[in-house]
Amino acid sequence: MPDPQQLPFDLFELLDTGPDASGEAPDGEPATERTPQQRLTSWLCGLVWSHDYGRLADLRRPEALSEPRLRAASFSPEETHRPAFERVAFLFARYHAGKSVPQAGYGSMGDALRRIGSPAGRGQNDPGAKRLLDRLVASREVPVRHLQHAVERARACEVAPPSWARLVEDLSAWKTPGRKTPYSWARAFYTPEFPAKKNG
Repeated sequence: MPDPQQLPFDLFELLDTGPDASGEAPDGEPATERTPQQRLTSWLCGLVWSHDYGRLADLRRPEALSEPRLRAASFSPEETHRPAFERVAFLFARYHAGKSVPQAGYGSMGDALRRIGSPAGRGQNDPGAKRLLDRLVASREVPVRHLQHAVERARACEVAPPSWARLVEDLSAWKTPGRKTPYSWARAFYTPEFPAKKNG
């Protein structure tokens, strides 16, 4: 199987991250360099595109000191953030089990929880989604088990996952003063969506 880092295309161009194939942004400005979180997402999506089921299976075993797990961690520029890169690789692999097309996701985990539920109600109208959010934001440590449950609920409901790149950032900042990450997730989950106003 080909190494996703050697694929003949830039996955982030396919995943609509801005720059076109020329390497320039649409307005003609030079493309900005991708962040470590984006590079991790690109590599993970490459595993799905190339059907590298062996590495994806290794990532679903978080206790194993496997090459894919250590490679995921190596995208982190800081030693203290390596666990966040590893955890997101694990969650990505759980979400994509059996899938042949990768999803880079969008929004925060709070946004993703708004999308899960049933036809009877999603997000705050789904009791399970509310309980899951409560467990996530109440935790002082990174709530790996509840994150796994949230990702698997998104997968079961066939809705988009959170942005994997943003999830790395959020988990890296989990213990910062003010609990910014849990607050932002709760705000995204509970903030109502208002219809756009019509002009005139």
